[in-house]
Amino acid sequence: MNTRMVLKSLGIVIMTEGLCMVLPLIVSLIYGQGDAMSFVVSILVSVAAGFILYRIPIKNRNFYARDGFAVVALSWIVISLFGSVPFIISGAIPSFIDAFFETVSGFTTTGSTILQEIESLPRGILFWRSFTHWMGGMGVLVLTLAVLPSIGVGSLHIMKAESTGPSTEKLVPKLGQTAKILYTIYTVMTAIQIIFLLIAGMPLYDSIIHAFGSAGTGGFSNRNLSVGSYGNVYIEIIITVFTILFGVNFGLYYRLIKGDRRSLLKDEEFIFYIGTIIVSIALITADLCKNGLFTFGQSLRHSSFQVGTIITTTGYSTTDFNLWPAFSKVILVVLMLFGACAGSTGGGIKCIRILLLFKTVRREIARIIHPRAVHTVKTNHRVNDEETLTGILTYFFIYSAVFVVSTLLISINGKDLITSVTSVIATLSNIGPGLGLVGPMGNFSGFSPFSKLVFCFDMIAGRLEFLPMLVLFSPMAWKKGNM
Repeated sequence: MNTRMVLKSLGIVIMTEGLCMVLPLIVSLIYGQGDAMSFVVSILVSVAAGFILYRIPIKNRNFYARDGFAVVALSWIVISLFGSVPFIISGAIPSFIDAFFETVSGFTTTGSTILQEIESLPRGILFWRSFTHWMGGMGVLVLTLAVLPSIGVGSLHIMKAESTGPSTEKLVPKLGQTAKILYTIYTVMTAIQIIFLLIAGMPLYDSIIHAFGSAGTGGFSNRNLSVGSYGNVYIEIIITVFTILFGVNFGLYYRLIKGDRRSLLKDEEFIFYIGTIIVSIALITADLCKNGLFTFGQSLRHSSFQVGTIITTTGYSTTDFNLWPAFSKVILVVLMLFGACAGSTGGGIKCIRILLLFKTVRREIARIIHPRAVHTVKTNHRVNDEETLTGILTYFFIYSAVFVVSTLLISINGKDLITSVTSVIATLSNIGPGLGLVGPMGNFSGFSPFSKLVFCFDMIAGRLEFLPMLVLFSPMAWKKGNM
């Protein structure tokens, strides 16, 4: 492990975070609710600590895959530590564990919260809370990727470690330019959503907050009742549409911009993603109408919103789906596991992995029936190599193992089974709300500090898709002889 290079890279990330805190500082100064000093102190601490690490002299500039994975894993832990400082200093969340949980939930775009009352908090703090969604949505390391190559850091290793999905796609030969393209698309889409929300009647501050939550597919709101507090169908439609759009692979948007208009219709993951959304909305609408909970129009309205925000792991709510029939709740839990597309800001297992898993099972059945034939697994008319398929099976095993262990650890709290199981799914898949006590009208404040730390691990591990965190805790990675 090239420790000096890793620490130097962390310095850049911490300084970047400190500079990003200037925006919530400006907001706190505008509203004058007494939280400005917490950001001043946080900025000074972050920039100073980052600069000290950045000035570490480098003797060996070799940067291997394990170093990239370590930088990514450590960066997400460190930015959460420094990002929790404004909450603690301002008194909004005085407990360190709670502040760390809230910050991890923000950066990983999970949206789970320990806060029971939100609207009384200073607006600068709430802005920072939601801005962490926007920073973490596309990836904190992607944000600094254009800078990192200048000091010799292996950007390809970092991109691989932070990108979601079974493979990493470069839009252009230079990864720094790829990062700029992604963030340009991301920023423009966010700005467009803010404009639409303003037109629908949402105040500017609220529009920015909810656009950050939609773009990062995080779900933090500045209202206690989330999006449901507005009672505005146009706002709900806008958020539904944009969360679904942010759940699409951003590489497809780049191809559309370059003139490849058929790329969406030819992409199997996108078709699977949209098809799952349509079928889920239809089934839940029918179930809600059958049980007489809502009229057809209301059922379609609520099911569309919840399906859109759950499959993209955004987690906004307009109604307490905890009270829905079991069939509808099971569909939502399945969507929590599925998640959005690879290369999007959404969490979960990712649709491409689910699709490839189905195709792999079909291939194994075909091998039994026709053992002498050559069987391949294709997506988008391209054959997937065995390394990719093995990686997907490995991912499913790790996800299952972490889920089982985490559920066992969380069950020590003595919560009911539904709460314990869905709280782990909600954090591991970066969704936010679960069912039971952690449903859309509940929160995670009732869990012990130990359980909250388990959730923090699950949120970071789920966002980074496990391997960076596992590498970080592997003794082999820290041996000097390893490449």
